[in-house]
Amino acid sequence: MIVHTRYKTVLIATFLLAAGLTSCKKMLDEENLSGITDETLYTTPKGFETLVNAAYSYQRWWYGKERGYNIGETGTDLWTNGAGDVYPDLTTYQNLQATNGALQEVWSNFYKAINVCNAGIARVGNSGMDQALQIQRTAEFRFLRAFYYYHIVETWGGVHLTTEETVGVVTEARKSSVDDFYNLIIEDLRFAVDHLAPTTADYGRVTKPAAEAFLARVYLTRGLNAEAGALAKKVISDYGFALLPNYADLWRMNNLQNSEIVYAVNYSSNLNDNDKQDDNVYPDGDNRGSNSAHMLFLMKYDDQPGVIRSLEYGRPFNRYQPSRYLLYLFNENIDSRFEASFQNVWYCNQPNASGRPAGMNVGDTAVFISKYTVPASVRATKNYTIYDDGDIYNTDGSSKNRLRYISLKKFMDNTRGSINEAQSVRDAFVIRLAEMYLIVAEAAFKTGNNEEAVTYLNIIRERAAKEGHKEEMDVNAADVTLDFILEERAREFAGEQMRWFDLKRTGKLKESLQKYNPHAITYFRDYHMLRPIPQNQLDAVTNKSEFTQNPGYQ
Repeated sequence: MIVHTRYKTVLIATFLLAAGLTSCKKMLDEENLSGITDETLYTTPKGFETLVNAAYSYQRWWYGKERGYNIGETGTDLWTNGAGDVYPDLTTYQNLQATNGALQEVWSNFYKAINVCNAGIARVGNSGMDQALQIQRTAEFRFLRAFYYYHIVETWGGVHLTTEETVGVVTEARKSSVDDFYNLIIEDLRFAVDHLAPTTADYGRVTKPAAEAFLARVYLTRGLNAEAGALAKKVISDYGFALLPNYADLWRMNNLQNSEIVYAVNYSSNLNDNDKQDDNVYPDGDNRGSNSAHMLFLMKYDDQPGVIRSLEYGRPFNRYQPSRYLLYLFNENIDSRFEASFQNVWYCNQPNASGRPAGMNVGDTAVFISKYTVPASVRATKNYTIYDDGDIYNTDGSSKNRLRYISLKKFMDNTRGSINEAQSVRDAFVIRLAEMYLIVAEAAFKTGNNEEAVTYLNIIRERAAKEGHKEEMDVNAADVTLDFILEERAREFAGEQMRWFDLKRTGKLKESLQKYNPHAITYFRDYHMLRPIPQNQLDAVTNKSEFTQNPGYQ
């Protein structure tokens, strides 16, 4: 790996280069670079590629990571905190302040990423690459700069915006408007669309359709509905992407690079390449590691009679509990996505008879969780543990048991090396083709074309239909509302790090919390539409009267 410490971000953080994201092996072998400076290193194609790889690598601070799930999924109508939640202030808004660790880490590292992108754009002309490759790499840098700035502006609003490489120590920051952010984001993405290739041999490297898809998401966010719908249709029709016939197949570990994935953050099968710990790259002890989603949504199951921890059932970190509302969005009799997304049965895997209830054998049901009421008369006939709706939730939807609940299983990984292995090589899907259909539907609805909206909604719903139930899954134009579209996005994308942004984009965050998340609405205030600027950033700047905290936070 290459490590340089000359560059600084606006957080006065060391600018470090991380290698090896865009393939399943390191792009550059480690070598002794003593005496080599950035002025010489980045003037060679081989050296410049390390800068490109670094720009991609910072996506791993969000996608497939606990901090990204707390910022992008929790604090919404779909999730409340499990007993093991590390960031309950993001999940419930209670005492959410500028010292939140997840926000500090993402802020710091996304601004590092911005500086890498700015450096690459400025230096590509001296990279020694041929002209065509210079344009390709510039387009990648500009996509990534837009990608990081989108997450920054949606999370914190109009904060620091720069297109210049920062060299040396910077002690001042300036606030720019949200419009300024989006003008740059759209300009960068349009450049990427115009200059990226339609395909790539390096899975995880951005392509033209990925840039178009992300620009469609940005257009939708900005209320440019016609533009969003047109681009989403282009991604659907022009590049050979296809919805998988079976929703459950999306999540199989041996099928991650499938026809539905438009853009993903990929993790290496060599765990050493996923930056779990490298004291040279992360001297302050920070690390990214690989995908941790497989642990975060699982209930505490391994202390239940007849069940022990296993690769199949996962390592239960017990971070996030589904809201009662989320579970009841599904009609599991006709919609396959409930069974494909959630686990509510655990079978006996306890080899020792002394650890099993009387009469229970390996393979028998050991734990069953129902989202409905299970009568006492039924429970009395069973030798396994049962939890039902009333055991887990109160009638207002608040949680009474944060240890036991129906668990999201989409991200589970039974290919890990051991039952306690925290690292998963699962790629984190950033953009799936299904999102393009739902962007078209939302854009069409917002422009008054419910007939087109229902056409695209039904394509997604029919893919999700259980055999023999396609007609029951179909909706008609009269059914289409913004709330219904958000419900469909919840069924399709639960857990995929989008929900907070969906509710913010549609102006439904507060309303949804009021209806479906009593834990969060208790503490939610209007100023929570933006997150607090990290305190270490505020402490670092010298122009404190100009670069101030977002309103509402202390």
